[in-house]
Amino acid sequence: METLIGRHWHRLSAEQVVELLDSDARIGLTAFDVKHRLKHFGPNEVSAGRRQHPILKFLAQFHQPLVYILLAAGLITALLQEWVDSGVIMAVVLVNAVVGFLQESKAEAAIESLRQIVTTESTVLRDGQVLRVRSQEIVPGDIVRLQSGDKVPADMRLIKVRDMQIDESGLTGESVPVQKSVGNLSEKTILAERMNMAYAGSLVTYGQGEGVVVATGNKTETGRIAHLISEVVELQTPLTQRIAKFSHMLLYVIIALAAVTFLIGVIQDNPILDMFMAAVALAVGTIPEGLPAAVTITLAIGVRRMARRRAIIRKLPAVETLGSTTIICSDKTGTLTENQMTVQEIRAGAKRFTVSGSGYDPQGDVLEAGQVAEQGKFPPLYQCLVAGMVCNDSRLVSKDGRWAVEGDPTEGALIVSGRKSGLSESDLAQRLPRQDLLPFESDRQYMATLHADGDQNVIYAKGAVEVLLPKCDRMLAPSGDQEPFDAQELLAEAEAMAAKGLRVLAFAMKAVGKETSTIDHESVSSGMVFLGFQAMIDPPRKEAIEAVKSCHKAGIQIKMITGDHALTASAIAKKLGLKSSAADPESVPFVITGQELADFSTEAVIDKAKDTPVFARVAPEQKLRLVDALQASGHVVAMTGDGVNDAPALKQANIGIAMGISGTDVAKEAADMVLTDDNFASIRAAVEEGRGIFDNLTKFIVWTLPTNLGEGLVILAAIVINVALPILPVQILWINMTTAILLGLSLAFEPKESGIMDRPPRPPQAPILTRELLIRIGIVGTVMLIGAFGLFEWELMTGATVEQARTVAVNVFVIVEMFYLYKCRSLTQSVFKIGFFSNPWAIGGTAMMMALQLAYTYVPIMNRFFQSAPIDLYAWLRVFAVGIAAYIIVGIEKWLRRSRP
Repeated sequence: METLIGRHWHRLSAEQVVELLDSDARIGLTAFDVKHRLKHFGPNEVSAGRRQHPILKFLAQFHQPLVYILLAAGLITALLQEWVDSGVIMAVVLVNAVVGFLQESKAEAAIESLRQIVTTESTVLRDGQVLRVRSQEIVPGDIVRLQSGDKVPADMRLIKVRDMQIDESGLTGESVPVQKSVGNLSEKTILAERMNMAYAGSLVTYGQGEGVVVATGNKTETGRIAHLISEVVELQTPLTQRIAKFSHMLLYVIIALAAVTFLIGVIQDNPILDMFMAAVALAVGTIPEGLPAAVTITLAIGVRRMARRRAIIRKLPAVETLGSTTIICSDKTGTLTENQMTVQEIRAGAKRFTVSGSGYDPQGDVLEAGQVAEQGKFPPLYQCLVAGMVCNDSRLVSKDGRWAVEGDPTEGALIVSGRKSGLSESDLAQRLPRQDLLPFESDRQYMATLHADGDQNVIYAKGAVEVLLPKCDRMLAPSGDQEPFDAQELLAEAEAMAAKGLRVLAFAMKAVGKETSTIDHESVSSGMVFLGFQAMIDPPRKEAIEAVKSCHKAGIQIKMITGDHALTASAIAKKLGLKSSAADPESVPFVITGQELADFSTEAVIDKAKDTPVFARVAPEQKLRLVDALQASGHVVAMTGDGVNDAPALKQANIGIAMGISGTDVAKEAADMVLTDDNFASIRAAVEEGRGIFDNLTKFIVWTLPTNLGEGLVILAAIVINVALPILPVQILWINMTTAILLGLSLAFEPKESGIMDRPPRPPQAPILTRELLIRIGIVGTVMLIGAFGLFEWELMTGATVEQARTVAVNVFVIVEMFYLYKCRSLTQSVFKIGFFSNPWAIGGTAMMMALQLAYTYVPIMNRFFQSAPIDLYAWLRVFAVGIAAYIIVGIEKWLRRSRP
């Protein structure tokens, strides 16, 4: 039995499947069979994989270079008995570890969501009796009965169907329910087109059916996706990669400088303990203690900003990752489109009409040549719209200010088109009361209804063009009379509509006598009068079109990856403005299907994925394969999705984006970000915020590193020259912690600069700091070295005490940082160009920092604690002169860079 699981069940006949599974379609399994199979295959639930022990997962959060630096800083400050500073640093490390620990549980949460999908009751046939059992108790070989509203409990080969439709959008991405049948299919038939299969977790929306269970639990398609999720290795984001590389470099520099300092001092015959403390002072000075707090707070501010723009961040680094994104892979249905079928064209009485409006909102008009068409004056149009509304079992309702359809989306679109022309369901129900119904059947491809109409009855029918047209021998003319028609001409028109990605339905009617109270298929087999076509599509969102254009301008490629048909996907993609990134777009296909993708080698997928904008009819593992291929080309990939089938790719992508309204719990748990409005335009807004966040992080790093460099150089210079240290370790900690909080963190609130979406994405391999910024850091660090060391020596030569001289040196660092802060509010422009008062946090922070420095200098308790001393006005003037000099020098450097061609 075990060897049977995983067969291509769709290619076998229903009888063969039942026989292979040793079951009986008439009586089902016996109680003995069920007990034995339940023991052999296990319960019908998706089991969680082997999980890492929580303690190990927590300890793994400390295995990062930046954390090593922080732990070193905490240990060093503890050795210096600076318990407050040590406690603050250790608290930062602990909070970061706890947050990371909680976020790493999202894969397990996603699998738990998958387990919940199949916890329902089902109707089964066992020992010849119809029973209701928990879905966990279903086993391979069980005969399961399904009806409208049921959730499919396991993967099944259908053996009987009656007008059955199943919503498989969560698994395949198909935008409309799939009509099911029982016939055999080719072995190569892709998942989305296996009409004779029903898959666990999908929903029966119409009709009835019966099937034999072929897979349960982990062996189902849903279970296979759970396995894919658990196997996906979560990638580092561009930010974490850059911070890790930067931290490694910083770690080596700190160790090397501390070692050099110690060795120089020992060579000069200074006491070993003193030199050790000097090395410690240098290490403390060069560790940017405020960096992790700045990163966390800046990202948290980004989370708040994005929430205002309808994007909820589940994982902090995702904020910045959006700013690095080079490719956005988006699902079609509901994200780029309205997820609401909309009639766009009508053909009736040899005339073509267009329909304005979008989605299920009945606001709009039926137009002819741009003018509102009066259906009452044009019988073919009127009857075509009436047929769409009365030969219909769905309802259009308003829920919480949103229009929705209860029933089939296609029928909902027909109601909306009728309403746009002024028709009303209630009026038609009174004037044309229904007498009988021929429901839609998959093998007949049409639906018909019988209605009373005054002194006669009338049959209205809708269905596939190629099925309904042969049943018609006349068509309704503009005059209201009946006339012959050219079937080939009508078929050509329908094909032209279909070529644009539209779903085309034909409509017909037939007058019958009052004595006809019931209808059958013979009643509509001939003598019908053709009324026209209605062609519909799930239209692109207007805001998505603008968002795609904006992303292209920002250098971001957009790719559509959908389970829908290639023709429909291509039509929507062209309306959205999607295009190939190849130098010669004609040299690459516009659309590649999942079936074609399956035949490609890994190298071919990588090559095709780069330039092809649309992928249609793709399976879950193919979405994962495409994301892998794009990442292999060096791209930072954002992936959107809402279904169970999207979860593995969402987790593999650099940033996974789930839909908040239509998204499944599985998709949301696997994603890094959730859109509350399911709108692609919100992704564009989030990308803009992400770029702004990275800019602000870069500004903080460019602002804080000169201080660490200057402090390290001052200590090193003092050791080399063999003089007293201009600043002590406790004073270094005062500078680093207070300025980082009051001055540096204000940069996290800096508004986005103009033109942020007019530049290309940052290359994924690019470092945080460019050569130009490193030069600027070196310049400012050198100014701090010269100013602090020079004024320290000046004060000593003019008779000041060591404490006063050190107070001057500390104030040099703080005042230079205050002036330099305003140069870092924009890395290229003048602060006056971006708006001096546009960031009140910077101004408030500067005022508070100045107040603290006055307290540091003049309050006795601060003097005792930090070994500072009061200084006179002339000393302050010299300190401010250094700050102004730094401001002018950086201003000149920025001006020179802007002036370069």
